[in-house]
Amino acid sequence: MEKRVIFRGKLLPLALVFPQVLITAVFFFWPAGQAIWQSLFIPDPFGLSSQFVGLDNFRYLLSDPYYRNSFVTTAIFSLSVTFLSMGIALLLAILADRLIKSSGTYRTLLIWPYAVAPAVAGVLWMFMFNTRVGIVSWYLGKLGYDWNHVLNGGEAMGLVVVASAWGRISYNFLFFLAGLQAIPRSVIEAAAIDGAHFWTRFRTIVFPLLSPITFFLLVVNVIYAFFETFGVIHTITAGGPQQSTTILVYKVYADGFVGQDLGSSAAQSVILLVLVGILTVIQFKFIERKVHY
Repeated sequence: MEKRVIFRGKLLPLALVFPQVLITAVFFFWPAGQAIWQSLFIPDPFGLSSQFVGLDNFRYLLSDPYYRNSFVTTAIFSLSVTFLSMGIALLLAILADRLIKSSGTYRTLLIWPYAVAPAVAGVLWMFMFNTRVGIVSWYLGKLGYDWNHVLNGGEAMGLVVVASAWGRISYNFLFFLAGLQAIPRSVIEAAAIDGAHFWTRFRTIVFPLLSPITFFLLVVNVIYAFFETFGVIHTITAGGPQQSTTILVYKVYADGFVGQDLGSSAAQSVILLVLVGILTVIQFKFIERKVHY
């Protein structure tokens, strides 16, 4: 029988919850409220005065071709990072699940990149692909390819996608490996006895059983590409060339801190908050439906 712990009185539960509530209020609700409030004003660059404009900041953003283009850039970037990191992680998880000798060392080496901060990962990949001293760009030059992500928008996008996905593979690998190890071996062995090959077993048994984990990782990785890749983009391309790698979160920084357009930057933060809220609701609805089934 499951033993439940019951707190007598109300003070102890409130005291235990209070630190988390305080942290959430100070570092989330207060900044979010400030962003919503500031999105209704146009302040001067020095913050000495502001003019109430209502929803004009949002109307200006939706009519701005550069901001609309950042939506397309964000969609391409986030989907590329998500599918690349999840695809490689799933492949590595399958290999690790089938590996018998040195499996512990193999898994440890795959987990290490997750400890690298996005900004550090960006600096690492920037040096490897540097047009002057980068070892990868040097080898590409020997093969006859002139790599220059500083001027080529496609190469810049490819570089930040690879750098961002590299830091996320370890996280996805842990979930996929745990999901693979949770699948009953008897089911796989029964399919193998019936003559199903590896690809058939994976397509009809393994991957459908991994669908809850896959959907969870899909939402989490999209949110990661929206927000946590700022350090990678800032260190490698700074949104260039010609805003080809300026995603939504980086445009918030560029307009607010560089361009000093604080009202527009706050409005962009609110739009990002709404997008992430929608993704979170979709994720919880999917998990809730899976639990009921």
